[in-house]
Amino acid sequence: MGEARDSFLPEPSSSHVVQFDTNTHGNSLSQLFGFSTIKKRGHGSRSWIQIDQSGNSTVLELDKGTLMRNCSLPARDLRLLDPMFIYPSTILGREKAIVVNLEQIRCIITADEVILMNSLDGCVLQYESELCKRLQIKRDQSDDLPFEFRALELALELTCMSLDAQVNELQMEIYPVLDELATSISTLNLERVRRFKGHLLALNRRVQKVRDEIEQLMDDDGDMAEMYLTEKKERMEAYATTNHYVQSISSGSGLSKSAPVSPVSSSTGFHKLERALSSVLPSSRHGSMTSSSGNGYNIEKLEMLLEAYFVVIDNTHSKLLSLKEYIDDTEDLINIKLGNVQNQLIQFELLLTAATFVATIFAVVAGVFGMNFKPQIFDYTPAFNWVLVITGIICGIIYLSFLLYFKHKRILPF
Repeated sequence: MGEARDSFLPEPSSSHVVQFDTNTHGNSLSQLFGFSTIKKRGHGSRSWIQIDQSGNSTVLELDKGTLMRNCSLPARDLRLLDPMFIYPSTILGREKAIVVNLEQIRCIITADEVILMNSLDGCVLQYESELCKRLQIKRDQSDDLPFEFRALELALELTCMSLDAQVNELQMEIYPVLDELATSISTLNLERVRRFKGHLLALNRRVQKVRDEIEQLMDDDGDMAEMYLTEKKERMEAYATTNHYVQSISSGSGLSKSAPVSPVSSSTGFHKLERALSSVLPSSRHGSMTSSSGNGYNIEKLEMLLEAYFVVIDNTHSKLLSLKEYIDDTEDLINIKLGNVQNQLIQFELLLTAATFVATIFAVVAGVFGMNFKPQIFDYTPAFNWVLVITGIICGIIYLSFLLYFKHKRILPF
């Protein structure tokens, strides 16, 4: 019995070792022996694509903590990039990075690189190839846009193009169905229009969210100023250089304590240093170093960039509104046709009811003369014919009275 039980246990070197792969990229020793520690969702390593300023892309395995430390991002911002969560389109400007969640394009843009969520989606692959291509072409050319704005521009461009293409495809599909439904009302056509309308509403929500996000970003100068990562980096480097220069002066003055120092020259040097610090350290929002000039932010480049794509996404949104109005007009036309048919049926039913009432008079006369007694009127030979004639005339007068009443009340169209 013990030997039979041992025969079902796999050999340690056998290829039938059961593995519980909780992390597709992990190669821990515990997984090789058929068990692994269960990790919390969101704390494991994920596959990312790193694109530098030269247009070179590299696939990396980075965990959540590493991204948070290197990019100075809170955990809630990284949840926007998690494919297991469904969040609407968002663009966030942070201290050292821009968090972009536009449809399928989810990435972190810094002043030196783009960290893109690795995926087999066509939008992600197109973004990677197009960004690398543009960076390699413009590497030797002078461009006034900084690196982070090029990456953001491409994300906006691909997102707007993708949504516009989906809207155009929906228009090509739904217009023939609506025209067919207007001429022939059937259950099949109604079901197709209902399905297309649901797709239209879902697409409208996505386009509206991207439009609102760009508009909200354009309305807030502080958020746009936060996205000047290259300028903030240069200011930080200038600040570090100045700080190092101050420390070297202070250390030098500490070494030569015995040397006489002129108070005039010292005060002059101090004021020069103070002016230098004030020139490289302008006032910033939330304690961060942002690009500012005068009384406001110098955000002209980013504002022009956002305005261009706001026009594109607003045009796409206008197409959806026009399509929705066309659907509503078609529905109104169908309701009018159905109401007209219903009115015709009611009119026919009214005429039929009046004719039935008149015909009932003959049934009453037949019931009276069909009773079990012998009326003396039948002793007169033409009496039966006179009964039919008089009854028919009375019924005709009654039916004509109904028609005149309906005409007077405008119930019937004649």
